[in-house]
Amino acid sequence: TPGCYRLQMIDLSFNAQLADDYNPVHTHGGSFSGVLILQVPSQIKSNHFDGQICFHGPEEWHIQIFRTGMAHFILLVPADLYLFPAWQMHSVSPFLGKGERWSIAFNVLAVPSNQPRVSVQPAMSHGLVKQSINISLFSSRPRPRGDPLE
Repeated sequence: TPGCYRLQMIDLSFNAQLADDYNPVHTHGGSFSGVLILQVPSQIKSNHFDGQICFHGPEEWHIQIFRTGMAHFILLVPADLYLFPAWQMHSVSPFLGKGERWSIAFNVLAVPSNQPRVSVQPAMSHGLVKQSINISLFSSRPRPRGDPLE
């Protein structure tokens, strides 16, 4: 309904992913989510699912149903913007080869116009924003790099 809601950004993240990096199936908080594609390695093509974003239907994850086709893969193209409900399950497949996949992801809350702004607490430490070495959503998982003793 026009004029009944306003949109409030609740978080924003830059994602830089290398070969073998991926985002497992997940959802977001808020009302709507989005991703702006900034850079995609040239080897990511439409003839296979490597490096693509996948939107999943709820039936795909039911224990008694095996791959009913409720997954929709989309080839990532720089400058494309995808908006979707925050509850929508999605993932990003790993890719092989060199290069980096860059994107900006964000979440937005639809707030009724007559409600006060929702307080969103940034990651603060004594008044300073915390520094992050890797700002990918799933940066803490160990990266496979061959023999760990090398």
